[in-house]
Amino acid sequence: MTDHAETYSLCSRLNWRVIALQALLLVALVMLVIGALWGTGFLLVARDEDRVIDVVQRALARDAQGGLVLRSTAEFRELRQEIPDVWFLVRDRQGHTLSEGAVPPEFAKIGDALDHISQARLGWQLLEDDPRKPPARLKRVNTDAGNVQVLTATQGKLSGGKALLTTALMFVGVALPGLLLMAAATFIATPMVVRRAFAGLDAAADQARRIDIHRRGTRLSVDRIPLEVVPLVSAVNDALARLDEGYSRHKRFVADAAHELRTPIAILNTRLESLPPGPDRARLIEDTARLATLAEQLLDIQRLDRCGHPMTRVDLVTVAQGVAADLAPLAIAAGYELSFDAAAEHIETLGDRASLERALTNLVQNAIQHGGRHGAISIHVSRPATIDVTDEGTGIPPDQRTLIFEPFYRLAPLDRGAGLGLNMVREIVLFHGGHVSVLDGPNGGACFRMTLQPAPAQQH
Repeated sequence: MTDHAETYSLCSRLNWRVIALQALLLVALVMLVIGALWGTGFLLVARDEDRVIDVVQRALARDAQGGLVLRSTAEFRELRQEIPDVWFLVRDRQGHTLSEGAVPPEFAKIGDALDHISQARLGWQLLEDDPRKPPARLKRVNTDAGNVQVLTATQGKLSGGKALLTTALMFVGVALPGLLLMAAATFIATPMVVRRAFAGLDAAADQARRIDIHRRGTRLSVDRIPLEVVPLVSAVNDALARLDEGYSRHKRFVADAAHELRTPIAILNTRLESLPPGPDRARLIEDTARLATLAEQLLDIQRLDRCGHPMTRVDLVTVAQGVAADLAPLAIAAGYELSFDAAAEHIETLGDRASLERALTNLVQNAIQHGGRHGAISIHVSRPATIDVTDEGTGIPPDQRTLIFEPFYRLAPLDRGAGLGLNMVREIVLFHGGHVSVLDGPNGGACFRMTLQPAPAQQH
């Protein structure tokens, strides 16, 4: 399984886990309430206002004279045993009445005053309210004896089916809307909370993206970072500190080695020059010259690493003219024609003049070494801040145009170069906020292009 497949959305996971927890808590709360009501006997003794009316409705009939009578159904007998003091009053639209039990006089006097009412609850006056006096229930129902009005204040025991229905309605009416409301709030609030909680982590990620070899010493900020993530950020900062320390040790070692090599190379070169002229002497002197160049390139890399921020204005035309003048004798001796031209009198960038001179010198020396010792080498400076060094050699294969800038990489295994010159060019150009690339030359060969940041216009 790939790393991408193992990733997940923290916000989505929090949403569903919080909603699941809320659902469990609500179900537990509803079950706790139901259990408490059941334990106290509330559901067992809960009263059903319509129980008596329902029983009377199914038991009501008419006699031969058209009067109202009650059939002795098993359900009605059970009701009488369950509630010995049951009372009710039945009245049809023809004025026939039927009653059982002690009907309170207040309700017996109602008569036909409420014939036009289909159902109602009749309570007591406020000052005379007695909790032992339940309100009366009036309801007009259809029976075998026709449409009648039933009035009673007696409440029957809640049946098991109605108890379950009451429980279900309690869950659907209370728990489910609450769960939906909390789920909606969770889907809205959780992403907002997560985004705000991880805002500092996004800033730290942006800082991490800007870290490279030229910006050592940078540490990720722990401001506005959640406490749970602080150990990770601290561990990354510790790792960066160890990398900086190891890189510094490596740089010091290379610089010290390059310094130590300069003295024996100089002594060796002096002794070689004292030898009698001959082919062996010339080859040895050329080899020591390459060693000296390698040592100088290593030192150049160290000097670049210690270079301050490039903030001075540098005229690239002047730099290119100086390099062309210095290397013209070497190019002519190797069999080349060296030319220089510029698109303007002054083309400026912000940077370190010495390091830019070293970069351009390395490009020209590279062209002299690999240009086939024939044809022309040209240096062209153009706007906004670009320098091209073009030769007429065999060129660079496209698949190796990025590899040649890696340290110690050489196109040919038997190439006598050290493979550090182009790497140093890339480091210097990157240090100045630009980039270096390889193109095809107009007459064959290779064109190395340094693209730098143009200097801002001067205010007059």
